[in-house]
Amino acid sequence: MATKEKRDKRKGSASRPRLPGVNDGASRGRQGFILWFVLMSLAMFWMWSLLDSGGFTEVSYSTFLRELEAGNVEQVTITGQQLQGTLRQPGTRLTARQDSAAYSEFVTYVPSFGDDDLMQTLEEQNVEVVTKPASEFNWWIVLLMGLPFILFLLLGYAFFSRMQSQGQSLFSINKSRAKLYDREQATTMFDDVAGAEGAKEELEEVVTYLSRPEAIQQLGGKVPKGVLLIGPPGTGKTLLARAVAGEAGVPFFSITGSDFMEMFVGVGASRVRDLFKDAKESSPSIIFIDELDSIGRRRGAGLGGGHDEREQTLNQLLSELDGFEPSENVIVMAATNRPDILDPALLRPGRFDRRVTVDLPTQRDRVAILRIHAREKPLSDDTDLEKIARGTPGFSGADLENLLNEAALLAAREQMDRIEPRHVGEAIDKIIMGLERKGLVLTEDERRMLAYHEAGHALVAAVLEHADPVHKVTIVPRGRAMGVTQQLPEKEKYIYRKEYMLDRLAVMMGGRAAEDLIFGSATSGAENDLKQVIQLSRKMVLDWGMSDRFQNIAFGGQPEQMFLGEQISQRREYSEETAREVDGEIEKIIETAYRRAMEMLEKYRSELDKIAERLLEREEMPGDEVLDILGLDRAEAEPDQAVPAGSNGVGDVRGEQITEKEKG
Repeated sequence: MATKEKRDKRKGSASRPRLPGVNDGASRGRQGFILWFVLMSLAMFWMWSLLDSGGFTEVSYSTFLRELEAGNVEQVTITGQQLQGTLRQPGTRLTARQDSAAYSEFVTYVPSFGDDDLMQTLEEQNVEVVTKPASEFNWWIVLLMGLPFILFLLLGYAFFSRMQSQGQSLFSINKSRAKLYDREQATTMFDDVAGAEGAKEELEEVVTYLSRPEAIQQLGGKVPKGVLLIGPPGTGKTLLARAVAGEAGVPFFSITGSDFMEMFVGVGASRVRDLFKDAKESSPSIIFIDELDSIGRRRGAGLGGGHDEREQTLNQLLSELDGFEPSENVIVMAATNRPDILDPALLRPGRFDRRVTVDLPTQRDRVAILRIHAREKPLSDDTDLEKIARGTPGFSGADLENLLNEAALLAAREQMDRIEPRHVGEAIDKIIMGLERKGLVLTEDERRMLAYHEAGHALVAAVLEHADPVHKVTIVPRGRAMGVTQQLPEKEKYIYRKEYMLDRLAVMMGGRAAEDLIFGSATSGAENDLKQVIQLSRKMVLDWGMSDRFQNIAFGGQPEQMFLGEQISQRREYSEETAREVDGEIEKIIETAYRRAMEMLEKYRSELDKIAERLLEREEMPGDEVLDILGLDRAEAEPDQAVPAGSNGVGDVRGEQITEKEKG
C-alpha cells in the first residue's frame, strides 16, 4: 500500500515525447540543400557565360587606332569606356608563346582623358557605331564574387539544421545529452521488477543512503560510489536502475555510453564533466550509464594505439568517479553484458566497487514476470502461467514480454478477443525456431529422410536414462531448420553430470545414425548436430576434465571472442603431442556417442519406423506419443507449452534443440 502511495505521489508527466516528423524534416532539409547546390552551380556557370567576352580578343588602343585608320574596322559598340568591335579582315596578334593568332572580334578601352578625334575618324571610315549607357554598378559581378560566401552560408545552414534535428547545437555540443527524470517522473518501483531478489537486496543499500544517509553515516559507513549491473541482455538492468531512482525519489540522469562520443575531439570528456556537474548540482542524484562497455574498454589495447577520443572520455570518467574532486551524494550506476572487456581501473574499489549480477530468471521469477506483463492482456481461463513458465527455461524478462506480445498478435490475427494457450504455444515456436516456411515444398524422398532423421533423435532421447524428456518432434520447416526435436528438462539444472553429457551427445548423433541405418548414406541435414557435438565434446575434454585420458585437467581453449583489442591470438598452453591426444579423446567420445545411438536404433528398429511414419502422416507429434510407441511411461506429464532444454553452457542459452539444418 505504501509503495502505491509513493508511486501516486510522484506520478507525473512522462519524459518529453519525441516530436513527430523530425527525421522527415531532416531528410527534406538534405534534399533542399542538394537542390540549392545544383541551382547555384547552374547560376554560376550562366553568370560566367554572361561575363565572358564571348570570343572578343582584348587588344591595345593603339592597335585599334591602326586598324581604324587602315579602314579595317566594320562596327563598334561603345559602353562607357569599353569599346567592342569587329574587323572586316581578320587581324593577327602575338600570343604568350610568341605565336601569331588571328582574330575578328576585339575589345579595348577608351583612355580616361578621352579622344576628341575618335568619333570623326569613325565617321570618315564609315564605321557603324552603337552606344550603350555605362552601368555604374554591375550586380552580376557582385553576385558572382559573393557566390562562394553564399554557398558557405548554405552549408552552414544545412549543418545547423541537421544538428538541431538531432537535438544538438554548435554552442552546446560539449553539453551532456543525458535525460533527466526528476522526482515526479521516476515512478518505477521495486514492485514493478519481478524476480532478481538478490540484486534488489543489494540495491536497497543505495536506496537507504540516498533517502536516509544518516542511517549509514552514523555507523561510519560509506555507500559504494559506483554500482555495476552485469547480466545477459533483457534481464532488467535498466529497469532496476530506474527502480532505485523511484524508490529513493531522487533525480535520475540516464545516458548511453555512445552518447558521449562525437566526431569532434574532446567532446566526450567535456560531456562527462558537464554530466557530473549537473548531477552534483541536483544531488543527491543517480547517474545511469547504459552499455558502459562502449566507452569502458581496456585502454592501450589493440592496433590503433592508446590515445583516442574514447580513451580520453574514459580517463575523464575515471577522474570523476574517484579523483581529487569527490562526487558527494552522486551514485553512478552502469550496465553491461561484457564485463570481461572493461578496463581494470573501472572495477577497482572507489569506482565501480560493487558488481551486481542480474541472472536470467528462474521458473518462479518467470511466473512473476509473466503476471506483470499479462496485466493488460486478456487471457483465457485455461491459460496457465505456471505451465508457460515451466516451458520457457532460459527466457529473459524481455523475451517473456515479447512472447505474450506475439501471442496477442496471433490472437488478433484470428480476430479473437482473448489469448488462448495455443496462441502462446505458436508464439514460442515462432520465437525459438522462426516463422513457418509455408512456401517450401519438399519431395517425398526428402520428407522421408527428414522424418527418419528426427525420429532418430527422438527415439534415442526417449530411451536413454539421463537424457531430457522429449517434448515435441516436428518436420515442419521453420526459419533455417528443416525439422526440430525439442527436449524439456523436468527441472532447471545448474550442474551437469558426465552421464548427462554423454547421453546428450548420443541424442545429437541419433539423426546421423538413423540416416546410416535406414539409407546407408549421410545427408547435409546433420550439419548443425555435428557442430554441436564437436563443441560439446571439446569442452568436455579441455574445460571439464570428462575424458578418460585427462580426467582432472582443464587445458582451456580459445576465448569466446578471438580479438578483444588486447592481442590477435592466444598462445596454446600445451604441446603438440598433448594436442594430438586431446584430438584422440574427442574422436573417441564422438565415436562412442555414435555407437550408442546406433545400438539404440537397431534395438528399437520397428519403433523407429512407426515414429517416422507418424511424422510423415502428421508432420508433428508430442513426446507422449513417442513414449507410447516405445511402450514407456512418463512419471510426470509435460507442460503444454515448452522450449528446448537448458543449454548446459553450450550453444543456445535456451537449451538443447536438435535440428536438421536446411540442405545445400
